[in-house]
Amino acid sequence: MAYTTVAEKFLRYVQIDTQSIEGDPNKVPSTEKQRVLAELLYQELIDLGVEDVRYDKEHCYVYASIPSNMIEKKRVPAIGFIAHMDTSSAVSGENVKPRIIEDYDGEDIVLDKENNIVTYVSEFPMLRQCKGKSLIVTDGRTLLGGDDKAGVAEIMTMAEYLLRHPEIKHGKVCIGFTPDEEVGNGVKYFDIKGFGAEYAYTVDGGGLGDLNYECFYAATAIVTVSGKSVHPGCAKDIMKNAIKLAYKFMEALPNESPENTQGYEGFYHIDSMCGGVEKTTCEYLIRDHDKEQFEQRKAVFLKIAQKLNDQYGVGTFQVEVTDSYCNMREMIEKEMHIVDNVVEAMECAKVTPQITPIRGGTDGARLSFEGLLCPNICTGSGGHHGRNEFACIEDMEKVVEILLNLVKIYA
Repeated sequence: MAYTTVAEKFLRYVQIDTQSIEGDPNKVPSTEKQRVLAELLYQELIDLGVEDVRYDKEHCYVYASIPSNMIEKKRVPAIGFIAHMDTSSAVSGENVKPRIIEDYDGEDIVLDKENNIVTYVSEFPMLRQCKGKSLIVTDGRTLLGGDDKAGVAEIMTMAEYLLRHPEIKHGKVCIGFTPDEEVGNGVKYFDIKGFGAEYAYTVDGGGLGDLNYECFYAATAIVTVSGKSVHPGCAKDIMKNAIKLAYKFMEALPNESPENTQGYEGFYHIDSMCGGVEKTTCEYLIRDHDKEQFEQRKAVFLKIAQKLNDQYGVGTFQVEVTDSYCNMREMIEKEMHIVDNVVEAMECAKVTPQITPIRGGTDGARLSFEGLLCPNICTGSGGHHGRNEFACIEDMEKVVEILLNLVKIYA
């Protein structure tokens, strides 16, 4: 198999449409087209000579491992690298046409002049760090797929480099590619035992140097509002419009939404609303990095419902809150060496680590609570889930170097 660079791999992978979709949580993968990339990666790993390549055809997971080449009897923990194959459904991932901007000038990027689609540096300040480098961008009509095909390409490039350079001493290196991360089911059927790693890292972050071992505590709140429908011509003092009452609930929440918060600040986010006069259902996301504040946020929903029911009638507002995932810091801080090793790997690559909390979820959170500690490493891409997505070739190459450094550090 001819050697290909991380950029060449990435350009090949992003042209395969792998969008996942919300739906039956037990149906993994949620879309059959994700199998196209899974089967390609499976074959590429075999062609590279990677041992123990497995393809879970039922649920679309790809596993592989590179055995330890340590002759001496020093015990080296097996480490794993995980990336997801699916992309967000927020913007089309069909017929992606990436283009390369060489020697990027650091200015705004016109993606589609006809439709005035522009990537503004003011909105994506990470671009300032990419001046003079080569960028991969979209044509403004689709997303790019850096989330997380950049991670997939970087792991594949690392694996190929290790196999071509047996002089690099390493312990067992485990590889895992997952479906449906974007819809919260990325590790629903992940075979942790068969994966074989003692510690792992998701390669699914943002700009170069990004390192995460904290995420939100997360819950979903379903607010169901019951109204009373009657002909509008004789509705006075009779009609109870569930749509308008749903807005009453929203207005009663603190003004702490995603667009008004950052860093460690939590939020309430209305994600969808549907219905009519008789019944309206709203889905909210509740997020916070602090466990006590997270519990308080969930309690706010119940208090508002009680107060509004006192005003508009018992049973008008019903709230169902379901926990989604927990902050992986709870587990990872017990063995912080797995974070310290990444810091060392970045510094060896002359990259400044930027340890920040994830303002969202990660497959690593669920894996960490299921026994496989799993911080998150950068990919060198940004603008995810949108037409303005981009990836920096030199930064992706640095990520490969960081992964190789990490392998060496464990050895």
